[in-house]
Amino acid sequence: MEEKNRAVVEIFGEEYIVKGDATTEYMTMLASYIDKKMKQISARNPRLNMTKVAVLTALNVADELSKLQEDYDTLVKLMDSEKKKHDLDRKKVDFQKRKY
Repeated sequence: MEEKNRAVVEIFGEEYIVKGDATTEYMTMLASYIDKKMKQISARNPRLNMTKVAVLTALNVADELSKLQEDYDTLVKLMDSEKKKHDLDRKKVDFQKRKY
């Protein structure tokens, strides 16, 4: 059985032990990102309890992820269409070479 990496992180004033396959540096970086987001949301809405801050943070991060996925999908489609165009142009050149 493979041993998991372990990181002790602090998010929004609470300490958590995070275990996973990722490096401790990566897990710490993710925790730091979430901590920053939660503090930003809490600063804008100081009356919210921790649970509501966490849920709003999750929604904000999900929104970021969704927008990045849309951008990624758009780029993949553009690259695919450029590749098809390039392949078609190459076939035209090959055909013209054979024609003469």
